[in-house]
Amino acid sequence: MASSGEHPSPHAQHAISYASYLLIWLGLISLTAVTVAVAGIDLGRWVILTALGIASIKTLLVVAIFMHLKFEDRVFRVFLGVALLTLAIFIVLTFFDYAFS
Repeated sequence: MASSGEHPSPHAQHAISYASYLLIWLGLISLTAVTVAVAGIDLGRWVILTALGIASIKTLLVVAIFMHLKFEDRVFRVFLGVALLTLAIFIVLTFFDYAFS
């Protein structure tokens, strides 16, 4: 254990309670139910955007909580950001190709 003047070890355990895991899991299940419900509603072009938005929220919850990214060094967050930006670019370019062909 580190004294009050020292910084904790970067590899120290980060305890997340079972109640938090349960709440996140229930949130993921709820968002999945919302995705299924939205798929049955005729929203036109907004169906895909809505489904991707809900999926993005679920991804952020999984990455931050279950994969413990919120406790990792900043460099891992930067790498994830670059990967997500690259993915977003490919998705946007694919939508432009699909929309104008």
